[in-house]
Formats: sequence, C-alpha cells, structure tokens
Amino acid sequence: MNILSINNLAKIGREKPLFTEVTFGIQEGEKAALIGRNGTGKSTLLATIAGVLQPDEGTVVINKEAGVSYLPQTPAFNPDDTIREHIFKNNSPKLSVIREYEEICEEMATRESQSDGLQHRYEDIMHKMDVADLWNYEAQISSILSTLGITDMTRRMGTLSGGMCKKVALAQVLVEDTKLLLLDEPTNHLDISTIFWLQNYLHDTKRSVLMVTHDRWFLDAVCTNIYELARNHLKLYEGNYSQYLEKKETEAEIEANTERRIESVLRFEREWLLRGPCARGTKIKARIQRDEQLINREKFKADKGFTFEVKGKRLGGKVLELHNISKNYPKGYVSEQGENEKGTNYVPVISNFSYVFTKGQKIGIFGDNGSGKSTFLNIITGNLAPDSGSIDIGVNTKFGYYTQNPIFKDTNLTVLEYIKETAEHMTLNNSKKEVSATKFLEEFGFEGKIQHSPVSTLSGGERKRLYLVRLLLENPNFLVLDEPTNDFDIFTMNILEQFLEGYEGCLLLVSHDRYFMDKTVDSLFIMEENGDISGFVGKCSEYIEYRDELKKEQALRAATEPAREGGEQRSASQGEPSPSSITNQKKKLSFKEQKEFEQLNEEIPALEAEQKELEPKMASSDFEEVRKASERYKEIEALLEEKYPRWEELAERA
Repeated sequence: MNILSINNLAKIGREKPLFTEVTFGIQEGEKAALIGRNGTGKSTLLATIAGVLQPDEGTVVINKEAGVSYLPQTPAFNPDDTIREHIFKNNSPKLSVIREYEEICEEMATRESQSDGLQHRYEDIMHKMDVADLWNYEAQISSILSTLGITDMTRRMGTLSGGMCKKVALAQVLVEDTKLLLLDEPTNHLDISTIFWLQNYLHDTKRSVLMVTHDRWFLDAVCTNIYELARNHLKLYEGNYSQYLEKKETEAEIEANTERRIESVLRFEREWLLRGPCARGTKIKARIQRDEQLINREKFKADKGFTFEVKGKRLGGKVLELHNISKNYPKGYVSEQGENEKGTNYVPVISNFSYVFTKGQKIGIFGDNGSGKSTFLNIITGNLAPDSGSIDIGVNTKFGYYTQNPIFKDTNLTVLEYIKETAEHMTLNNSKKEVSATKFLEEFGFEGKIQHSPVSTLSGGERKRLYLVRLLLENPNFLVLDEPTNDFDIFTMNILEQFLEGYEGCLLLVSHDRYFMDKTVDSLFIMEENGDISGFVGKCSEYIEYRDELKKEQALRAATEPAREGGEQRSASQGEPSPSSITNQKKKLSFKEQKEFEQLNEEIPALEAEQKELEPKMASSDFEEVRKASERYKEIEALLEEKYPRWEELAERA
C-alpha cells in the first residue's frame, strides 16, 4: 500500500531554491533516510511533508488511513503541560481511552483507600479497554515509556532537561496510532543504549519511516532506501548506507571519466571554434550550439578530502592531573532519567576520581543521559568547580572546548568576519604553510556567497560547523568535545573524523555516535550511576559487545542459581553483581504494571492453549478448515511475539 506520494515539490531558500522537482513515494513498511549536507533543505523537506511548511510548488498526499507522526529537530512544547498531557495530546479515540486508564491507575496507586466511585470508574475503563481491544496497544506504550526512562508522568515539561524533552517528544511520536513516521535527527541527545533500542524498534516496526539522521550505524541497521538531497534535487539509492557509499563511489568514477572525455572533445572543438567557422549552415550552427552547451555545463566536482592538520601548541611534560575529584548534586535534584532522588542528602555524580592525562591520549566518555558526562567536562575545563579534589593543568595545556549549545554573541557578523575575529591565517601542521581563513572555511564547506552571509541566516547545523571551525583556528592542544556530532551532516562528520585521526594533541570526547567514537578514540571512561568512573581499553563497539555479554552471563547466572530462602543476597564468592549491574536494575512494578502483568499471566497460557487446539485442524482434509486454522495460528503467533518480551521484562522486575 502506498503511504506517501510526493509530486513535483519545490521550496525556495534564502538565496536560491532549496529543492525543485522532488517526486517520490513511500510504501507501507518502507524505511528510508534523507541525507545531504547542512543547508541543502533536508529538515525543510521533512517539515513540508509533515504539513508544518507550505511548498512553493507541488503536492504532498498522505494516505488517509495511514496518519502521520512528525518529530522535529527541536520539539515544541507547553512548559506547563505534564508529560502525560504532552504525550497524549493526540485526541485519537484509542489514545483517549488509554490516557483515562493511565490517570485512573495512578489515582488508585496514590490513594490509601479506594472509594466506590473510583472503583466504579476503574471497572468502567477496564471494560472500555476490553471492548476496544486496547491491551496490546497499551502494553506497547508502557514498554516504550519504560524503555525511555519516562516514569513520572506528572512532571511539567518546563522542568525537564534537553535530553529528557527529546525522549518525551520521541515517545509522543512512537505511541501515536499512525503508519508513517517522519523523524528529524531522532538520535540527537539520546544516549547510546537508547539509540540501540530505537534502532531495533524502527527495524522491527511495520510502520513506514522517513528520517533525517547522521548516525551511520543507525542508517545501516534501519534503512532500506537512501534519498540524497544535493544540487537542489533528490536522488534515490536503493539499499542501506553502506550500499549507498559503494554506489556513490562507482558514480563518482563514471562522472570523472565522463568529465575527462568531454574535456578531451572540447580541446579539439575549442581549436575549431577559434578558427571562426561560418555559422550559416544548419549543421555548423548545431555543432556550435552543442559546443557552447558543453562549455557551460554543470561541471562534476568530487567531494573534497580532508588534507591538513592544525599545528597546536606543543604539550609539556604535565598535561592534566585530576586528584580525588568529587561532585554531588543536592537532595531533590532531578536527574536526566526523571527520577527525583530521595533518602540521601546528595546525589553522587563523580566520586573520588583521579587520573593523569598523557600526551596524545584520545578518550571517549560513555554513559547514559544524566550520568554526569557534561558535568565532568565542565569541571575539567574550569567552568564548574568540584565539591572536593584538585585539578592541576600543565603550563602549556590549551583547551579547545566545544559545548553542546554554542553561543554566538553577534549573529549580525558575516561568516568570514566571525572567523577573522580569531585569526586571519593559520599554520598547517603537515606542510608548515599558512592558509587563509577563507580557504579554511572552504575546506569545511563554506564556499562562495555564504562566507559573506550573516551568521543569523545559517541553519542550526551550519552554525555549529562554523563554531567548530573557529575553535580549531585557535590551535588548541587539548580538545574537549561535548556531542560535536549533533546536527552535523555526514560530510562534516567525515571531515572531523579525518582531522581527529591525525590530531597530535589530547582528545576527550562525548558522543552518542558509535561509528564516530570508534573512528576517533581508543579507550573509554565509563560513567556509572553511583558516581564511579571506570576505564575500558578499546573501542566503543567493543565495549557494547563486552557489556552485552556480561549482562547475558549475569542473567544466566541469576536464572540457574537457586534463590536463597528469605531473599538473602548472594555472597561475593557466588558472583556478587557489579555496581553497574545493581544500578541498572529497574524499579518495582507500579500499580498499572502489576495489573498488566497479571493480565499477561492469563492471556499467554490461553493463547498457547488455543494454538495447540488449532494444530490438529491444520492437518485436516477440509481445505477451508485448514485455511481458517492457519490464519488464526499466525495471528496468535504474532500476538505472542509481542507479549513474550513484555512479560519477561515485567517478570524480571516482579
């Protein structure tokens, strides 16, 4: 079934058309991505499809039965809304019933005694859920909210951190009863664990997906089609991102060969034209017109490779030393996960951490949202004081700190003026030559008129790229990068990766992009929820594999060990869990989850029994009976595939 049809779509940008003659369609279950450089109009195209922006030309048709859910790059919200009100803003009949069910369950869980009126409302909403057959849908919603760490639905949107707002906006899109998802940078501000879950969710869902993302692992795992927006036009590349790269390489070779052949022909034709041929004959006129078209053609330009390294100040014998650093948040601090810590006077974020940095180290910081990664960077760079401990910075150490949300004091400056405030020239490390600010900007994709455009006219990704260029022009020898990949296009990511691979200074990096982390760092700091920081020598993907294997071993050990009478804890000799495994344990079941668990305990055995009853019928000689039994058997199989994981999750916590 066709879900989305785009015909001849066009949108005008600040100086020229962003895209023209865009025509394509999305089929049911298709997973596609929009890629292209910052400023080419990817987000504009997605917003136009979603109906947020109006096209200058063309039409967008979304199947009436499908419905669409749109996640913008920067979600809008009413700060006074609760999380529940924001997530269930869609007034579809299904979500309205589930919202009422959620509210009644929460009311019953918080009241000490249940009135007859409340009990009657509970029985009434249970009946509505039964009649509308919403239990599977509600279980999916509960699973999404639980996985995203959204536990307190009464919190106000205005009190949430940026990362938590993104999770709530993502949850709102995923729980809606629609068949088309339009996602603009869905992985921004999410931690690696959540990204991995979202990757699997989108891969397995039957819903159609069109998204903008720079996460190359994510693209590879989810997408079956890649749409590239370049030169104002959209082009389809069938396959995932790896296959797209292969096709682009082949395409570039063909275009380069074609360009060489045209130039070879033109050398001869230019000599002929210089002889001043008589243009009276029809054939001569046609030949001259053809030559003029070839001369004025749009010439092939290969993507630039990154060809230089900055020459940073030489690091001394002492780079940076941390001695017993600790940082705590006061009681009542609300963490990124949305949990209000109680029962202690403080919340430990960093506990008694010591480390001596040496020349050339490249370290990534791994941890869930709220684990203190940005806090750690702010302490190191002197923007935040530790509660205890000391920081000893080397005399020659010069930090270059890339923050998540760079501030531009004067956006009326042109791009070139903004860069020249730092330096008009810089020395390249590989050739010892100087390069102008103009040339340096060109290497990062700021070419032509854009250098003379005000900073205020740049897109979000272009501004962050400009901020990065200025940071590198300062020639730091200790780079501290906090989520530098947010809002960057893949072109910029490749440039930054190649630069960091040849960078001779120290690097401390926070990023949710696994591919980027693998390419740029060789060891990790692991931020634990109890404030401990542990080390891991190896790449990010290797740590994820190691962590997953460790979890499987712990789960297997827990399943095979007999439970001790009275719930006594295992001793260290029996394999006591690590602090990280303890902190990853989930909270006990809520009232609503307990009811859901009880219902699953009844539904699953009933479905399994029905399956067994159908097996003899599937061997019948009556064709019609076999058909009906087979169809029902498949339906039950699909239901059980949905219910088993949720039951296992709740059973583990129960």
